Amino acid sequence: MTTGLWELVLKGVWTTLQLLVFSALLAAAVSFAVGIARTHRLWIVRFLAGFYTEVFRGTSALVMIFWVFFVLPPAFGWQLVPMWAATLALGLTYGAYGSEIVRGALNSVDPAQQEGGIALSFTPWQRLRLILLPQAVPEMIPSFCNLLVELLKGTSLVSIMGMGDLAFSGNLVRLALQESAEIYTYVLLIYFLIAFVLTRLMRGLEQRLKAGVGKAPRAGVSAHELKRAETTGVGAAGAGGGAA
Repeated sequence: MTTGLWELVLKGVWTTLQLLVFSALLAAAVSFAVGIARTHRLWIVRFLAGFYTEVFRGTSALVMIFWVFFVLPPAFGWQLVPMWAATLALGLTYGAYGSEIVRGALNSVDPAQQEGGIALSFTPWQRLRLILLPQAVPEMIPSFCNLLVELLKGTSLVSIMGMGDLAFSGNLVRLALQESAEIYTYVLLIYFLIAFVLTRLMRGLEQRLKAGVGKAPRAGVSAHELKRAETTGVGAAGAGGGAA
């Protein structure tokens, strides 16, 4: 490929990364807001959060992009630029999936922890911030990592509306060179490299967060042995480093 065509591909990569970051930030905010609302003590809050989740989880992300870009603006008399329309559609859609991750992780925390917070006269917000989230967030990371990779692949949907992301740029280069196999192989490799970097970063974040709450596997102890020691008490001395 010529230098000009490579520059076109690199611009597409930059657009894809921008869209990934913006939509991931929105999806994360929505995930925690709606996921926490799904565990609220008031039924109306749980109902509204559940309604949002079912609507956005049950609709096509591609159709949602079209709806936000073509249908929503005329109804309110304004127009969204493609980047923000795509960010809004993808963030709200993947945030619905993420809210279930948050809800499940919060519900998986030992009820005794919640009861301990009540015994200490913590407010619901204090129990959430000091007890539930520190233990639940590390358990969310693997699922959020998968969701983030899915979001990366979902960004290619914006090429349908002419946004110059990686998929759109790759198609322009293919049309210019009339060479499908080479171009799409490059595009696949670029998506793979981005996903690989994201996976490694999320894995490092998971280990860091688990170390912060004392869940990181210790040296010489397998994760299976540590989990067995935590749940059954068998081998607890060995898992604890042989402390007396």
